[in-house]
Amino acid sequence: MPWYNNDYPPSYKNQPVEIRDKAVEIANALLKESASEGTAIAIGLKLAREHFAKKEADNNMAKLMGDHDT
Repeated sequence: MPWYNNDYPPSYKNQPVEIRDKAVEIANALLKESASEGTAIAIGLKLAREHFAKKEADNNMAKLMGDHDT
């Protein structure tokens, strides 16, 4: 079952909004590719967390590099 409009799996309930929204986006894409619901939920959350961890690391690196320019 695809999730939309603040309808999401219970395991996403306590996640930050940006992670939850990205996880739902990923899980829905996996469902379209015939993944099982449980697999889509787990992988969606894992990949969403990784996405934002990488984004945060990239931002931190950019800040560090910017500090050396001054």
